[in-house]
Amino acid sequence: MPDENKPQKQFTFRFNFSWFYLLLVLGIGWMLMNNQGAANPQKAEWAEVKEMFREGDIKQIDYIRNDYRGEVTVRPDRLAKYADKFGGKVPARSPHFIFLVSDKFDAENEFGALNEGLPADAQVKVVVKSESHFWSSALEMILPLLLLVLMWVWMFRGMNRANGAGPGGPGGGIFNVGRATGKLADKDKVNVTFKDVAGLYGAKDEVMEIVDFLKNPQKYTALGGKIPKGALLVGPPGTGKTLLAKAVAGEANVPFFSISGSDFVEMFVGVGASRVRDLFRQAKEKAPCIVFIDEIDAVGRARGKNAGFSSNDERENTLNQLLTEMDGFGTNSGVIILAATNRADILDKALMRAGRFDRQIHVELPEVNEREEIFQVHLRGLKVADDFDVKLMAKHTPGFSGADIANVCNEAALTAARKNKKVIEMQDFMDAVDRIIGGLERKDNTIMTPAEKRTTAYHEAGHAVVGWLLPEADPVLKVSIIPRGKALGLTWNLPAERKNWSRSYMMDEMCTLMGGRAAEWIINGEPSTGALSDFERLTNMAYAMVQYYGMSDKIGPLSFYDSTGSRGFELVKPYSEKTAELMDQEVRDIVETVRVRTENILREHEAAFRQVAELLLDKEVIMADDLERILGPKVRPATAAPEAPAEEPEKAQGDE
Repeated sequence: MPDENKPQKQFTFRFNFSWFYLLLVLGIGWMLMNNQGAANPQKAEWAEVKEMFREGDIKQIDYIRNDYRGEVTVRPDRLAKYADKFGGKVPARSPHFIFLVSDKFDAENEFGALNEGLPADAQVKVVVKSESHFWSSALEMILPLLLLVLMWVWMFRGMNRANGAGPGGPGGGIFNVGRATGKLADKDKVNVTFKDVAGLYGAKDEVMEIVDFLKNPQKYTALGGKIPKGALLVGPPGTGKTLLAKAVAGEANVPFFSISGSDFVEMFVGVGASRVRDLFRQAKEKAPCIVFIDEIDAVGRARGKNAGFSSNDERENTLNQLLTEMDGFGTNSGVIILAATNRADILDKALMRAGRFDRQIHVELPEVNEREEIFQVHLRGLKVADDFDVKLMAKHTPGFSGADIANVCNEAALTAARKNKKVIEMQDFMDAVDRIIGGLERKDNTIMTPAEKRTTAYHEAGHAVVGWLLPEADPVLKVSIIPRGKALGLTWNLPAERKNWSRSYMMDEMCTLMGGRAAEWIINGEPSTGALSDFERLTNMAYAMVQYYGMSDKIGPLSFYDSTGSRGFELVKPYSEKTAELMDQEVRDIVETVRVRTENILREHEAAFRQVAELLLDKEVIMADDLERILGPKVRPATAAPEAPAEEPEKAQGDE
């Protein structure tokens, strides 16, 4: 029995615009079906109609005066006579034929004369009338326009749904296309703080001042100082620029607008500038707040230097509006702009000046201590073995960014899961590093013939022996002839964390790269294609010594390096053809010196070199301990330089 006291639900009809589309589709379908069900008359000439008239085959003729058109209905008992005109099928509906005449046709006289020649019982009924076409003509004019408008509305509704914007929200309609598409995180929803950002000591110190500005502005304004308007985070990909900006918002406890530089670029003219204006309007309403523009180089590229050597007016108009909003006649008190890019060299100079981006914060690759902290952050949710050494892992990942370390931890977890382990062990992390650097291990190495495998073993042994015996070369960590990625074999080196490369270090590194080709000459008497990647790195290093670092006696202490990136748009080199020939000759001399020196090292230690190669053929993977047992301790430089932050990740010379 229903409860009378319980409130009954009332049905309320809500109009949905989708019903209109459904009714429109049903109406068009009904019209099509109705047209298909109507008669399909055949066209006839007036002479044929007169012949049918005389033979008494016509039951009725309807003549439309204003269309100069006649419709013929055949007697039912005579339809079989004209079946062949309808494809052998007798039509069930009338009219059966239509005919067209000129505007000089006199219907009364023509039909009257034909009926006079027929008996009274055989005369044809003739109906002369006029039809009104007002509504059909109006519908023909309005319907196409209505369909275009509906398609336009439907297209924009679909675009807004795809962008995740609802009615009234950013971009929530045709007339809101100029609204900014940035995401707003209120101050109580930003839960990232500096505790979640490991490493980045120098960058965090600089942005912490911005946080202090937002928390205690009177501390600085009392002395006459002004709050910085913007800060540009510059650094390689994956170093944590976006995470650092979120931490600033979380620490300052203010609203945080985030938007990508590509969100300002649109297919419609003027939309980019409109979105910039709307973004800063929203930011002023939420002040004090932070606006973070990620990948600002998408819209802040130097004017007149866009890709393709052509100017993009729409992008430049958007940039001009951004420049005006950041430091124009209007004031943006309490709005701090943070932007991130890894291509600061192509940004417009007007965008980089003080007053817009007052500070450039360099977010560099983490050092060994910072990498240890980053590992600690990403190990929080992992089940790691008790004997896992975080410090050792940090030392084995020089040059890795924060994103790379996160990838290492994830790959290690996946590797341990594939092996059905309960915890993640140190070897899983090592395998993850190897996979990220060299690619997936292809254990089914039947693609190599025995001769190719032997050549690969001696090639990698050449790298390892030369790198072990040269004092400035990076120490060898592991050698493998198991194919990884495109390489048939790899030699892992553990580079020292340094930023200054001496000439002796670069020469020893080039000798290590040449070791594979020199080994092939000694063993086979001819080269192979396996040294492609080695020679690519060797050639780049040799040209850098001559063109950039001033390490050539003939060229002298000159550098043709372009730190601004603007020279890429010029078609003229900054040196003469004679200097170019001299540089090419210097590079050849350096490479020839490297080749002779490398071959001499391998021939002097040929017995040990062959022993390393045979051990590699037997075990497929050898470690630094195996090399030390055969070659003795790693040769060290006479005066070891202090370690500095790394520039390159763990390297591998490979036989491709």
